[in-house]
Amino acid sequence: MLLRNTNLHHNMNLPFQYKELLWLFLLLPIMACIYFYALQKKKSVFKKLGDEALVKELTANYSPSSFHKKFILLFISMGLIITSIANLRTAAGAEKVNKNGIDVMIAIDISKSMLAKDIQPNRLERAKQVLNKLIDKLDNDRIGIVVFAGKAYLQMPLTVDHSAAKMYLAAATPETITTQGTVIGDALKMCSAAFNAKEKKYKAVVLISDGEDHDENALKVAEQMGQEGIQINTIGIGSPQGATIIDEVTKEEKKDNEGNIVITKLNEQTLNDIAVKGKGTYMMYENTERTVSNLYNQLSGLDKRSVTDNGFVNYKSWFQYLLAAAFLFLLIELFISELKKVKKPKLTVAVLLLCFLNFSALAQKENELIKKGNDAYKKSDFENAIKNYGELVQKNETNAVGQYNLGNALYKSDKKDDAITAYDKAFSASKTPIEKSNALYNKAVVLQNNKKLDDCIATYKNALKLNPDNDDARQNLQMALKKQAEQKKEEQEDKKDKKDKKKEDEKDPNKDKKEDEQSKPKPSNMSKKEAEQQLKALSQKEKDLQDKLHKMNVSNPNKLEKDW
Repeated sequence: MLLRNTNLHHNMNLPFQYKELLWLFLLLPIMACIYFYALQKKKSVFKKLGDEALVKELTANYSPSSFHKKFILLFISMGLIITSIANLRTAAGAEKVNKNGIDVMIAIDISKSMLAKDIQPNRLERAKQVLNKLIDKLDNDRIGIVVFAGKAYLQMPLTVDHSAAKMYLAAATPETITTQGTVIGDALKMCSAAFNAKEKKYKAVVLISDGEDHDENALKVAEQMGQEGIQINTIGIGSPQGATIIDEVTKEEKKDNEGNIVITKLNEQTLNDIAVKGKGTYMMYENTERTVSNLYNQLSGLDKRSVTDNGFVNYKSWFQYLLAAAFLFLLIELFISELKKVKKPKLTVAVLLLCFLNFSALAQKENELIKKGNDAYKKSDFENAIKNYGELVQKNETNAVGQYNLGNALYKSDKKDDAITAYDKAFSASKTPIEKSNALYNKAVVLQNNKKLDDCIATYKNALKLNPDNDDARQNLQMALKKQAEQKKEEQEDKKDKKDKKKEDEKDPNKDKKEDEQSKPKPSNMSKKEAEQQLKALSQKEKDLQDKLHKMNVSNPNKLEKDW
């Protein structure tokens, strides 16, 4: 971003001297995350230890509030230390700075031709390097900066704040000015306007460019500035042979409107003529140290006078106070204990601790049996699953998980009655409504498969009372009720048929005897010869029918249009 004619010194009055270290404040949210993670870890460990009342008894001398206080003090201390490292400061007011020196305006070419790499890494970066080293040598001189390409801008007015000069110099890129070209004349005019017009000496311009575009107006401006006592020194950066320009966007060699590759060359003649008109000297860049040394010697030969700058700001640093406060908070944190006053241990506490340890060992053994049973169940090895679950419930009949899993394994082994017993015990041992509902649901499934509809319907209803969100239980209940209704309907129809038959039997006691007589074959009056003739005729008809069907199959076969 281009900054023009701004009050530089007020903009530089930042709260922190070393603002590049402000990233250290990221350590604070990291500390907060670690703290909250530690809190969750503590809660998780307490839950795993066992009974809540027992855990409270065992940790009675622990103070959670002290833990919070210690973290807050550490958090504040870290914030104070980071603030002191970045050197929090406040402006103590501006003071007049008097130095013996000269005013030097730097005019730097930032056109795209300065991106040519005939001088590595490129012309512009090497020019910045030269100027940075020159600024370090000009301790007592005021410095201003003008950047130019197709237009010229005052980037920084004359000041003794050399760190600001370096900052603005680093920010100068070809993107700063959209209009391309090399208007050396305009840059020289802007440098001239930055000087005190009443003075006829103590003023110098350092122009660094490849001088590629010939600017006729530049020579006239340089001659006029030389007459006004402004010395113009030029530095040519580049090579007479030239180099291509790599486009920063496309990363390809820049071409002109006709499609030809652009070659940018150093124009030494123009830069030398400007230096002659400005009563200065021209130097072609070959080596940074040599160029800076020659240029400094040239500027040192100018007459010096007392340079006054009203905008230099004094700062008051607060780091020593912040470090003292941080040390105090750390000292307080060190003396805060997370333990309350320790009381003499009572016998009951020791007994509870012993019971707790035994309980933990037992719980670990039970978890191992459950794991073994689960592994066998997943492999469909239901016998081993039953063995492990059975061993668990023998040691602890009130283990709801063991009873529940045992019921599942028994059901898979077609031991339905034993499975129902296990589910009943799981129901009794379970503590939450959902666990109880799950035990009842599995029991109802077994009852439904055993055709015990009345019992399974009642069990499904109880499961839904405990967990109304159990959709599986609701669907199975509907199926069982439907099946129950069908059975009742069939039973009613059977009863009705039996009742009707009984009524008919009461009306005609000989009905069954008549039906038996009617079902018996009656004796035939046909002679043996007539029977043989009739049988022969029937056989001939059957043969004719078979021949006819055979012909129909041959002449009109049944073909499938599709094969699916």
